[in-house]
Amino acid sequence: MGSEGKVKLLIAMAWEFYERGSKELEEGLREGDEIKVRDGAEKLWNAIINATNALVLSKLNIIPASHWERRKALERLEDRDPSIEALGLRDRYGARERYLHEMTFYDGIVDEEMLKREVVKVKKYIEDVEKLIWREGG
Repeated sequence: MGSEGKVKLLIAMAWEFYERGSKELEEGLREGDEIKVRDGAEKLWNAIINATNALVLSKLNIIPASHWERRKALERLEDRDPSIEALGLRDRYGARERYLHEMTFYDGIVDEEMLKREVVKVKKYIEDVEKLIWREGG
């Protein structure tokens, strides 16, 4: 599979993690099931990872191997492209890591209002990444 095919697969995975995570989070909140909420938050975080990997692959022809490498790649992209910098993707990536991965999944902090905002922010992040990828054909 070529780079474009991998990028498409990563975006599809981002949306699948988003859909499953959103559903699981909503169900967990409704049912009072903390484990389901935490698992949903982790799936939403994975949506961010897949979307970021797709963007980095499309622009730098690499797939980052760690969160550190993703942040550094986002910095490189922001340095090269003012439209990426204007979107603040590196900061948004870090915020999702903090709220979804660390606070909710690992620390078990279940803040319903925060999590509802996070669902919206994850969707917007994926949409912004898609626009960046497809505006120049990858």
